[in-house]
Amino acid sequence: MKKHKVFVAIDTSKISVAKKIIKETRNSSISIIPKFGMQFFYAKKNRTFLEKLNTEFFLDLKIADVPATALAAMDSLKDIKKIRWITAHANGGYEMLKAINKKAKKINKKIFVLGVSILTSLDNKSVRELGHTKTVKKLVLKQAGIIKRSGCKGIIASAEEAQFIKKKYKNLFVVTPGIRFSGDSKNDQKRVVTPRDALIVKKADAIVMGRSLTGNIKKNLKKLIQSLN
Repeated sequence: MKKHKVFVAIDTSKISVAKKIIKETRNSSISIIPKFGMQFFYAKKNRTFLEKLNTEFFLDLKIADVPATALAAMDSLKDIKKIRWITAHANGGYEMLKAINKKAKKINKKIFVLGVSILTSLDNKSVRELGHTKTVKKLVLKQAGIIKRSGCKGIIASAEEAQFIKKKYKNLFVVTPGIRFSGDSKNDQKRVVTPRDALIVKKADAIVMGRSLTGNIKKNLKKLIQSLN
């Protein structure tokens, strides 16, 4: 089976739970990498845990600020050696994304900067409420162009947009969150698809799975592997 890349969302502030998820998702037939977001990173003592973590991981902080502040934020992370993917929000604009990508290369050439597009908790109605006149699809494609031009290696976008991004920007690494098994609750997500649809049908390069995987890791990991065969 192809080595599909899956990021498992460590949606907890507890180090003990994070360790359990990392241990139980190690698998020889599929590449599963831990993804730490704001909930984990901002909790007391957790930064120290990441400094000492001896496995590659994805740090999902969605950096978005003026370029100087964004650069300072990146600089503050240089002691965390195992970061391999980090997110910056496309809403920060071209100059910010370009600056972050340049800084990442100086800190560690192995870091991939991923630009975050429209969150999967938003839909066309949501973006209209924010004042946008374009559809989610058109906004994401516009942001993909900015992300690509800035030098960033990839984009975070729903699987609904993945195939359009891959068609236009073949070398952009597409990571899709909002992944659910058929029949699972959508919770706070609106643009969701199954793991198979995202990776095989929509041609995403990687997916992010949280509750649909960590709710029952042994059972759901088996289900995930079977769905990708």
